[in-house]
Amino acid sequence: MSRFSTKTLTTLGLLIAVEVVLSRFLSINAWNIKIGFSFVPVVVAAILYGPLAAGTVAALGDFIGATLFPIGAYFPGFTLTAFLTGLVFGFFLHKKQDLAHTAAAVLINQLLLSLLLNTLWISVLYGAPYGPTLVSRLVQCGILTAVQFAVIQLIARSIDRFGKRANA
Repeated sequence: MSRFSTKTLTTLGLLIAVEVVLSRFLSINAWNIKIGFSFVPVVVAAILYGPLAAGTVAALGDFIGATLFPIGAYFPGFTLTAFLTGLVFGFFLHKKQDLAHTAAAVLINQLLLSLLLNTLWISVLYGAPYGPTLVSRLVQCGILTAVQFAVIQLIARSIDRFGKRANA
């Protein structure tokens, strides 16, 4: 923890709070589908601070949101997926946010983590058959793939411009 300054910890705390609000109050939720912008604070943490910080923002945001504002039963599998999502974003976006890095981060997160792994957690938690649940979640993943790709590019440009102005 010594590598994180007070400013960094404060920023990460604010990003966690924003993640909770975006995830719990400003998302479209059903038992097997969730569409929203809760990935934004995780991506900001990934770009600014790297994989561990982004994974922590995602996991703590999921845990705090599930504890304080439950949508259903808490299931640690979703927190694991959130942490892995942050790690993937951090691994691909921390140093470079070009089109290839953004596409890799979004596709790994949407196809492997959201579609396959979260569908497994939904199947285990609710006893729903995996195949039909997977098919019903394809629309969500398709929508979020396009949205995440576009929004991450906007965030990366904004952080780049803001960083240049702040250092001038």
